[in-house]
Amino acid sequence: MRVTFTANGRPVEADDVWEGESLLYVLRERVGLPGSKNACEQGECGSCTVYLDGVPVCACLVAAGQVQDREVRTVEGLGGADGGLGPVQRAFVDAGAVQCGFCTPGLLVQTDALLAQDPRPSDADIREALSGNLCRCTGYGKIMDAVRLASARLCADEAVDG
Repeated sequence: MRVTFTANGRPVEADDVWEGESLLYVLRERVGLPGSKNACEQGECGSCTVYLDGVPVCACLVAAGQVQDREVRTVEGLGGADGGLGPVQRAFVDAGAVQCGFCTPGLLVQTDALLAQDPRPSDADIREALSGNLCRCTGYGKIMDAVRLASARLCADEAVDG
């Protein structure tokens, strides 16, 4: 079957898709958006987190047939308007929160979602929001620092713009 949807603001068509094929597979192998990682394939690690119609989901658990005529935003869609890193991505780099990088795409999407909902989250809010994202390298300290840094920068930008 053919699946047509929007990915990062652009129309996308994927042909010869089996209905039960995962959105993750379609994004990585058919559409050329390899940013979301394939780790557990069970929705337990969060490495494949993407936005589906504005809601973070594990792309490994979404059947390709379910995204027909819907909006998908991946980690590649979090970049800045100039094509560079977006504010959350930049904060993760600056805070040293990127180790092997396998968990990073899902953490970035989930952090973006958290800060869109709550620009000034408490540490408890950050831990809760990221509880579905597993990292085996960092011990989470640098990840927490990155979320705090992104929050501070976004709030400072908001104060300047406002």
